[in-house]
Order: sequence, then C-alpha cells, then structure tokens
Amino acid sequence: MKSPITEMFGMHVYTDKAVYVGDVDDVIINVDGKKIDSLAISKLNPELIELKNFKGIKIPYRIILAVGDVVIIRHLVGSFEKKED
Repeated sequence: MKSPITEMFGMHVYTDKAVYVGDVDDVIINVDGKKIDSLAISKLNPELIELKNFKGIKIPYRIILAVGDVVIIRHLVGSFEKKED
C-alpha cells in the first residue's frame, strides 16, 4: 500500500521493545537512489536520550521495522539508553 510521506510527520516512534523514542519531524530522501534515507526525530524521550545543543536525531530507514499508526524501529542495545553521570 502506498501513502504520502507527509502522513509520517508527527507519528510517534517506538522501539520493538515498546520504548518511546520521539516524533517524526521530517523525512530525508535520497533523490538519486529514489528512496527514503532516514527520519528526523524530534521531541525526544528525555529519559532515553540527552542531547545538548541539538533538537533531534536521524534514524536510518534500514532500522525501521513497520510504519502504520506509529513507527516501529529495531531496539539497538546501547543506542537508546541514557548514560548516567
């Protein structure tokens, strides 16, 4: 099934272990390859990721498992864990 990319804007992003990551802010397209390269994620879960002087992260499209009412990505061990000081 095909749907417009704009429908992804604002979707919540979760890992496959049901951990909220953030919301889709933008879609980065590889024009030469005619495919989606990554998703720009904002409104990040502060318990997961702490960013200084940044508003978001890019999630490579290759780790996306499903897109429906929400976006499900692979849970990468160590990638989505806030480091304690």
